[in-house]
Amino acid sequence: MTTKKALIIGVSGQDGSYLAKLLLEKGYKVTGASRDAMLSSFSNLSHLGILGEVELHSVSLNDFRSVLQVLKKCQPDEVYNLAGQSSVGLSFEMPVETFESISVGVLNLLEAIRFLEKPTRIYNASSSECFGNTEGHPATESTPFRPRSPYAVAKSAAFWQVANHREAYGMHACSGLLFNHESPLRPDRFVTRKIVKTACRIAAGKVKKLRLGNLSVLRDWGWAPEYVEAMWLMLQQDDADDYIIATGQTYSLQEFVAEAFNRLGMDWHDHVEHNPDLIRPTDIQLSLANPAKAERQLGWKAHHAMRDVVRIMIEEELAAQQ
Repeated sequence: MTTKKALIIGVSGQDGSYLAKLLLEKGYKVTGASRDAMLSSFSNLSHLGILGEVELHSVSLNDFRSVLQVLKKCQPDEVYNLAGQSSVGLSFEMPVETFESISVGVLNLLEAIRFLEKPTRIYNASSSECFGNTEGHPATESTPFRPRSPYAVAKSAAFWQVANHREAYGMHACSGLLFNHESPLRPDRFVTRKIVKTACRIAAGKVKKLRLGNLSVLRDWGWAPEYVEAMWLMLQQDDADDYIIATGQTYSLQEFVAEAFNRLGMDWHDHVEHNPDLIRPTDIQLSLANPAKAERQLGWKAHHAMRDVVRIMIEEELAAQQ
């Protein structure tokens, strides 16, 4: 049986690293690409103990020739595009970079795969941010997009580029509309990691306060290692399609904060300060998801919800700070 080859673009990030681990366990030959493979430390791959098992290349998704070269070199059966500027908050400060790295990058990748005329399957990382506010109704795959950030606008454009290439050229191309999914591999700029890391430092007496913006926003938080399995499942289907990946359970950021401090035997009210500078120009107040299609067609269902995610992140953070 021929070993399948996978190319993960954005392999250094949270999802890319967990996906690489999953595919290696399934017997794939895994190639990872990032903007500068020579300079990146690939600390997440090291953390998971798989750095030496992943072949690494440099690629710039904004450069069509660079994309074409890495595809010709790797000859992948499956491509997972997890690259691009990944912070919603930062997208307000870098709207052009965000749009180009996400939307133009996806278009270059789709066109390069089409140009090579090989039956390569492609997964694109889309986002729940595309939906914006859904007026209190759980989003389904047919819910209209109403993006409320430069990041969401870019992800929406990329989503429709994937759908258009699937319909126009018969490509096996799909997008995963992933709701929030967390792990200890999240960078510190993500609010969940900031909360967990700072709460642990407060418990250790190293700092006194955690400063946050809008605590009333509500999100669906899942466990990242489960979500990468859904990505893989999408590319194993006979027919390509798009799927919402979520737990179906929504909690406020305040509940996330309270759970983290409770785990450490503290009352969050004593340690959290409001910082208006951290409030975004526009934001989604309530994020609701209906992941029934993924369960029905992929056989995928989330097994970890918010409190599980907080518990595991706290445990790993405490171990890392010792």
